[in-house]
Amino acid sequence: MPIVHVDLAERSYDIHVAKGAIQSADKLIAQAGLSGRRAALVTDESVSNLHASLVCRVLDEASISHSVHHVPAGEGSKSMQMAETICREMILAGHDRKSFVIALGGGVIGDLAGFVASIFYRGVPFVQMPTTIVSQVDSSVGGKTGVNVAEGKNLIGCFHQPRLVIIDSDTLATLPDREFHQGFAEMIKHGAIRDAAMLDEIAALDPQSRDIPADLIARNIAIKSRIVESDEQEINGTRALLNFGHTIGHGIEAAVPYGELLHGEAISLGIRAALFLSQRHAGLPAESSQKILSLLQRFSLPLVLPPHITTDIVMEKLSRDKKFSGGQIHFVVLNALGKAKVVDTVSLPELREAIDQLRSPLPDMP
Repeated sequence: MPIVHVDLAERSYDIHVAKGAIQSADKLIAQAGLSGRRAALVTDESVSNLHASLVCRVLDEASISHSVHHVPAGEGSKSMQMAETICREMILAGHDRKSFVIALGGGVIGDLAGFVASIFYRGVPFVQMPTTIVSQVDSSVGGKTGVNVAEGKNLIGCFHQPRLVIIDSDTLATLPDREFHQGFAEMIKHGAIRDAAMLDEIAALDPQSRDIPADLIARNIAIKSRIVESDEQEINGTRALLNFGHTIGHGIEAAVPYGELLHGEAISLGIRAALFLSQRHAGLPAESSQKILSLLQRFSLPLVLPPHITTDIVMEKLSRDKKFSGGQIHFVVLNALGKAKVVDTVSLPELREAIDQLRSPLPDMP
């Protein structure tokens, strides 16, 4: 079982990656120092039907008392109202500051349950059990928790590191095609910013196969973990590299109703825009840009902006993004594959231009 250690002093934790890893959850929970605590399992209705019974059986066999809290599937559940609902359910179920939270699901559940854990009785431990590629290689690692408001995604939240992350690659077998493919946007992003050789490994995968090697998942996690270790709370700018494709991508995602574009689909569009600006501001060779675009296409990710999403609404949404500091645009670009940096030279007109060029069809690529 590949193990990635995240070294954050007293907030350090291990990430365990393997097929069937959930079946070892009882032992891993004990190793993480959570024995004797009650658990509050937070999941959505779709994931519950697929995986909650296995988790509950493992907890029962280990005599870990637990309650189960369901939320509707989808981004709409990532709200202050739902966080309050879960907290109140936990209180009524008898949980207190000696309890811990288990987040079983994708990025929405991880962010929501992690936020609940950060505020319940002023903070209790939580365990991530991510079930999608996006959550396994990205959102379950790093301690960002939060909920959305009408003005934008993730604008209310805090840093609250998990005590443990358990990644069972078997859960990927149950994902619908769209949900499965969107996760590759984050994997491709990791290769683009830190590990050019990994792009070739991703290219060698069968886009229709759900059998993603545990070592490849762990390699992605290691990239994010090393960046988080060096800049846990986005103070020195290193963690900002993880935002490659996300500034415009988040603006696009926020510009449409929840579910119209999945996170990875919006990030794919954001990556295309970031590559356009990387060629202009960092000298990224056109063939390097083309390699990433070809990979995104290979995993059925969109690269042309739907015509009903206006540039004005995307600009309005991204102006509220946390990546804008005091009105200053901090934008992540690539010098070369595997090498990223943050620049402050991108202007608002150039952002508009980058969004506008997303409306143009891509030239034929090999």
